[in-house]
Amino acid sequence: MKKIRIGVMGVYRGTSMINYCKAAQNAEVVAVCDKWEEALERHKEINKEFQIAYYSRFEDFIQHDMDAVVLANYANEHAPFAIAAMKAGKHVFSEVLPVQTMKEAVELIETVEETGMTYAYGENYCYMPAPYEMRKLYRAGKIGEFEYGECEYIHNTEPMAPSTTYGDKNHWRNNMYSTFYCTHSVGPLIHITGLRPVSVVGFEGTMNERNLRTGCKAGQFGIEMITLENGGIIKSVHGKLYKDSIWYSVYGGKGRMETAREDARADDFHRLYVNADAYSGEYKNNEPENYLPKRELDHLSTPFGHGGSDFYSMYHFVEKLRGNRDADTIDVYEALDMFLPGMFAYRSILQGGNKVSIPDIRKKEVRDLYREDTSCTDRKVAGDMLLPTFSKGTPEIDDSVYTYMRQRWQEDMRSESGYAAMAFSQGGR
Repeated sequence: MKKIRIGVMGVYRGTSMINYCKAAQNAEVVAVCDKWEEALERHKEINKEFQIAYYSRFEDFIQHDMDAVVLANYANEHAPFAIAAMKAGKHVFSEVLPVQTMKEAVELIETVEETGMTYAYGENYCYMPAPYEMRKLYRAGKIGEFEYGECEYIHNTEPMAPSTTYGDKNHWRNNMYSTFYCTHSVGPLIHITGLRPVSVVGFEGTMNERNLRTGCKAGQFGIEMITLENGGIIKSVHGKLYKDSIWYSVYGGKGRMETAREDARADDFHRLYVNADAYSGEYKNNEPENYLPKRELDHLSTPFGHGGSDFYSMYHFVEKLRGNRDADTIDVYEALDMFLPGMFAYRSILQGGNKVSIPDIRKKEVRDLYREDTSCTDRKVAGDMLLPTFSKGTPEIDDSVYTYMRQRWQEDMRSESGYAAMAFSQGGR
């Protein structure tokens, strides 16, 4: 079958995509778009052996002859470009996050339904070895019906703040709320169980000096207590606590599964522990299974980030477009099942911690209630529905903080190693 022709929005992700195409050989990068022309020029020089067209304007890029678009732009700006790409007849692989507002959520779903184009959400943590194995085992009935789960995505970004926000006071990372960036934690548990979230209670970490000295105006971390459609409950924690942690745990009616803790030095979140009975009520004193899951294409995925999940998320998308019925992609409905708990957790926080229903926007009559809902912390999008970035009010941060961050970024950019570090940290993440 022919290779899928891919255009990439985000010059750094463009390099990663070229590496993917070389490894998997089922796709090719034919176009790259980025508003930063200096970065485009560097990309041209580094990848001059490839036949790639370069664009600084999305309007020109989207007219290029290609099958699909990978969106690796700012995390709060994916939906408008995804909608435009699908209306232009391109399939879409959208990295995190899917939308910023409920209005965008409605428009995104209806564009998918009206155009018939494939939309895949790039929540790569779902494709890491252990969480993906947990999905396979859960769907096979290994631990029974889901009852409770916990998930953590803790990432202290202070050391890399200059290369992720480059001193821009309006950068989305500086203006998001505490529960916004939730799908690295919630996403894998939704993908494992296939259950829809129906309600949430939100909690917000305090404002502290680490956020303020980097220019971030949100609470330090967010928590979502999510009730699923079967009555099961998820506790999700994510944000900028001091030491990093990625961890997933799932309890069912006859057992449990969890990934290793990073501090255990047991292959981190790649190793899986499973302790399950043959039937509910057996109560056998089992020795837990303990292993590193293996997959057929691991020999290709090993060089890629996040335990090879950057490879597998793209592989499944491309295979979906090539007609592979076994391709496992995250569609628009599941993407929103992963994101809406964070959005509505913040509404819960602003209401003093009340339990808030999560709308089932698979239903048109429910979508109709949110068509004009632009509530968010992005001033240029929210209009008169602007939300504070912190429940006690958006903090005022002196411009000198951003000036300092920008100076540090410019110093880093003078070296190739600094440029490479920025390339790694950007790409829509």
